[in-house]
Amino acid sequence: MFAAETRRKRTDKLRAFSNWRWHVDEVFVKINGERHYLWRAVDHEGEVLEAIVTKRRNKRAALKFLRKLMRRYGRPQQIVTDRLASYRAALRELGGSDLQSTGRWLNNRVENSHLPLRRRERAMLRFRRMRNLQTFAAVHASVHNHFNQERSLSSRNIFKVNRTAALEEWRQLCSA
Repeated sequence: MFAAETRRKRTDKLRAFSNWRWHVDEVFVKINGERHYLWRAVDHEGEVLEAIVTKRRNKRAALKFLRKLMRRYGRPQQIVTDRLASYRAALRELGGSDLQSTGRWLNNRVENSHLPLRRRERAMLRFRRMRNLQTFAAVHASVHNHFNQERSLSSRNIFKVNRTAALEEWRQLCSA
């Protein structure tokens, strides 16, 4: 219900800063025994930028995902991907083949960002419909971005202040 408002505020804040590196990946998700793909993009700070569900993992799906991402956030300086050929073909069509960067451990940031989604997926006993997965992924990303504090980078006092501020902002959004 409040995901659109939270997402709008988050994207406005992200546009104010430079999005110079995106980490892009797709993850397999089963819906009623059928394999689907959840394409996700994470920026260099770990904020989830976008999530799209598709039935196929090809150039067309990658192109749709990258176009939506670039339309919303502009053009990055670097896109870190795995070695899936669909990314290379889509970026070539978009005129950004020089943006792609691949490497053995370069894409760990987005791979690790799949973990909270997988935990919630297990708790929910999987998904039944593609639309439910798309809605859940968008809402989960907004909530996770809002409350995700880099705990290891700050002292306990600063972490508690940031967490309290995030919770207060969330309560204001929910009451409006």
